Amino acid sequence: MSTAPPGAGHHGAGAERTRNPAPAALMARAAGALLDTLDEHERRTVRRSFPHTAARRDWTYLPGPRAGVALGELGRSQRKAVHALVATALRPHAYAQVAAIMSLEDVLDRIEDGRRGRHSGDYWTVVFGVPGDEPWGWRFEGHHVSLNVTVADGRVAGTPCFLGANPAVVRHGDAVVSRPLVEEEDVARALLHALHGAAQARAVIAEEAPADIVTRDRPRVDGTLEPAGVPAADLSGDAAALLRRLLGLYLDRLAEPVAAAEAERLGAAFGELHFAWAGAAETRRPHYYRIQGPDLLIEYDNTQHGANHVHSVWRRPSGDFGGDLLARHHAEAHDSTG
Repeated sequence: MSTAPPGAGHHGAGAERTRNPAPAALMARAAGALLDTLDEHERRTVRRSFPHTAARRDWTYLPGPRAGVALGELGRSQRKAVHALVATALRPHAYAQVAAIMSLEDVLDRIEDGRRGRHSGDYWTVVFGVPGDEPWGWRFEGHHVSLNVTVADGRVAGTPCFLGANPAVVRHGDAVVSRPLVEEEDVARALLHALHGAAQARAVIAEEAPADIVTRDRPRVDGTLEPAGVPAADLSGDAAALLRRLLGLYLDRLAEPVAAAEAERLGAAFGELHFAWAGAAETRRPHYYRIQGPDLLIEYDNTQHGANHVHSVWRRPSGDFGGDLLARHHAEAHDSTG
């Protein structure tokens, strides 16, 4: 089986870390520009100390207030500075997904007749440490968006990376008006249908999909979820190609310069990946899938509100919140001081 990097020939796979200092420099510049637009009170609100591990791992995709400063509390130039920072972490298509997901808060508010007071300004930014004084990090988060970025020694980590959508699809008759996570669903279903016989039987782990992603918003993910599903080593042809494409959709969320290391790592370990599906194979019915492998967990769930409410996340159990980058940073610092 080929070990070409996942996503090759699709979006050119993303990654969580790289030795290329450009993304780190761009983020530091954008974060510094954001802080420069804020007054003293706003800067105190948006900034936290970097070593505060509990605060950095206190992430969620549920609605509600967060640490930091909300978009809705900022002026136009400040909001543009937040968007400029977010854009440093994402490929253009993923930035478009985030923008669409945020706009759905106003759509959902109208569907609910304003009962929960949702608003597209309810997304918070927090900066951990001093931008450019590595290690440091930042988070942009609100309902159905959580971007968690850590920078150390010119390397960038970007998980957990969560995107969701409610409603997942907005229609006008048979026409689709909005569907931000279209490929995340359609490519996975095509992969399921490309499996046959024993491979499909092994991939389908349950007739009923779980109510949400299994790991929810846990600060840490440990171990392997069971049953694991069908191993990539058992796949060939269209099924193998579709698994590579599906994996690439998640890796490609992060900025292109942050691509090479993770794509190479997972390309070499492609045969060790597993794909699992639960729930219905048909559209508009509750379903769930995951991909897991060496230091990798991707989960997707669409079960709520008549299977029109998506949650999806990419995590790295040892690399979330820059865990592996920070371990390397502290080891190198110790070596340099004896």
